[in-house]
Amino acid sequence: MCGSMAGFALNDASIKTVASDMNVYQAIFIRGLFTVLFIGAFALLSGTFKNLPDRSDQKLIAWRSVAEVGATMMFLTALVNMPIANITAILQALPLTVSVAAALFMREYFGWRRAVAILVGFCGMIIIVRPGADGFNSYALFGLAAVVFVTWRDLTVRKFSINVSSLFVSFVTSVVITITGGIATILLGEWTPVSNTELALLALAAIFLFGGYYASVAAMRVGEIASVAPFRYTIMIWAILLGWLIWGDIPDGWTLLGMTIVISMGAYTLWRERIR
Repeated sequence: MCGSMAGFALNDASIKTVASDMNVYQAIFIRGLFTVLFIGAFALLSGTFKNLPDRSDQKLIAWRSVAEVGATMMFLTALVNMPIANITAILQALPLTVSVAAALFMREYFGWRRAVAILVGFCGMIIIVRPGADGFNSYALFGLAAVVFVTWRDLTVRKFSINVSSLFVSFVTSVVITITGGIATILLGEWTPVSNTELALLALAAIFLFGGYYASVAAMRVGEIASVAPFRYTIMIWAILLGWLIWGDIPDGWTLLGMTIVISMGAYTLWRERIR
């Protein structure tokens, strides 16, 4: 799981580096081409395409893909325009938002302890965003929108039947995101020449993304979930380190406080959910 989080953080850093000189939609499109190639080849070799999901699961996969597209667009827009540690920290509120959404839309129960943890965690997220403060970055709102889309995505996944292949879902999602990135480049952006360095970075981003996905699935399948899931928060170590090494970004005291609150409450929420 630690390796998976390193892969995701390195993917984010690669995209942020390239998108500083390139339209973000173009970067999504080019990275998507590499990702589809890597995941498609792996899925073909592992026989994933031999057992396709039934019609009900296909509808759920379609909705998940829509949510993933929204999450990708919102997250990468925020990522390009704010410190990588800040946007990564905002996404760590997911265990909190998923618990609330599951209670509202799927009638899943959570007790007063998790309710308090969720409220405290949301306070931590407000400290990170700090709306109205001098250092407020309006692109943090895109990060909050990404949290909404990822929450929608994760709730959809809970309805999948047990026979749905995670690799197949990832392949379909990659295809949809790539097509969306291409269309958005045509309609909203402008195609710019791509240097060999940028092409290499986008290929690396795709490799990091695929490696992160593969390691995450492997960890969840062979490890006890209650023990493995909290290690998702190691992504913050990578985000802070990469932000400092590449862009010289160092989170201020308030941001670090908000990160600590969100991560602590998220880990507690995960733990309580496993206990229940």
